Amino acid sequence: MQRLGFIHDMLDVKVLVLFVMARVSYPVNIQQIYELCYQDDCLSYFDVCTAVPEMVTSGHLKELEDQTYVITDKGRADGSLTEDSIAYTVKCKADNAVARFNRQIRRSSFVKTQVIPREGGDYSVIMALDDEVGNLMTLELVAPNQRQAVRLSKLFEKKAENIYNLTMTELLDDEEKADEGE
Repeated sequence: MQRLGFIHDMLDVKVLVLFVMARVSYPVNIQQIYELCYQDDCLSYFDVCTAVPEMVTSGHLKELEDQTYVITDKGRADGSLTEDSIAYTVKCKADNAVARFNRQIRRSSFVKTQVIPREGGDYSVIMALDDEVGNLMTLELVAPNQRQAVRLSKLFEKKAENIYNLTMTELLDDEEKADEGE
């Protein structure tokens, strides 16, 4: 029986891993490599777990201290020579997955939250939104219990830009009304 899909052997797995790793802007762990490469039903997690250590040994990938991986110059060069062998649809899906991943990681570097227990049994939730230049907003709210503090933290992570925009709009609208009244 003929195997369908792009992945037929370990070489195909390695070519796809190099393609993805050349486009990822941040170090990634094996699970993330698998998720980014899983654009073909013939790829298994075990294929990736076999390929990645072999690629570290061959000098195509480098393992960092935190068990994440980055592509080497050798990997980038060899990957650019072999990426034409990847099926177009697999290449497009992998490219889109990597673009989403890079956006998510970049955004998460700008949104920070911290939950700190206070003496009275309640919790401070410190939430910050940064951009490339520096801090845009830092907000501290008090929550009566840890569950609500964690919920505030997670919701801020999802809605940080909206909260910033609403705050700016609300404050600046009042300023414009005051200027009009003069």
